[in-house]
Amino acid sequence: MVSNEQQEQYISSLILPRPSLIEEMEQYAKKNDVPIMELVGIESLLQLLRVKQPKSILEVGTAIGYSSIRMADALPETRIVTIEKDEERYTTAIENIKKAGLAHRITAVLGDANELHDDIKQHGPFDVIFIDAAKGQYQKFFDAYTEMLSSKGMVITDNVMFRGYVADEEGLESRRLRSLVKKIRAFNEYIMNHDGFHSSLLPIGDGMMVSIKRN
Repeated sequence: MVSNEQQEQYISSLILPRPSLIEEMEQYAKKNDVPIMELVGIESLLQLLRVKQPKSILEVGTAIGYSSIRMADALPETRIVTIEKDEERYTTAIENIKKAGLAHRITAVLGDANELHDDIKQHGPFDVIFIDAAKGQYQKFFDAYTEMLSSKGMVITDNVMFRGYVADEEGLESRRLRSLVKKIRAFNEYIMNHDGFHSSLLPIGDGMMVSIKRN
């Protein structure tokens, strides 16, 4: 039986080279331990968005601007609002967005997503919300921002398998990480049973929850 890791390596080998700025950002993230989406995950996300063709996206968790730039590149008609709490990463993201020539379509907001509801609401509604930030806060982010979702809008939440530990905690000794795993499990169950959304957990990258708003 071929392992999931072998399958992912094969899929990754098929992914075409990215523009130089994107590959530089990937190397920067690896060197500086900045969490950005894995290659298979980001390519899958972009394909979902190409099908959806959203006019507006809200991203919770900018980091260095990697995913917002990738989304803007894939969707030339889409505007993106993205939130980042860490000032250093926010500054780096602004620099990368400018280098990519996308400052006119990507609006980066500095601050805690739990405190920016009213500010972000002015930019809505959004056709897609992409959540990729503090995993222990996922349900708060989901509840706070899905009211800004347009009719038939979609929410994509990344890292909902947390390196596979959500399925199996064995070998996880840290009490803090076990607590985080429990929170992610609770979020997954909450979303799958949410009567306002049709949701599926896709075994892509580190686990991707795709939730489509019911009519």
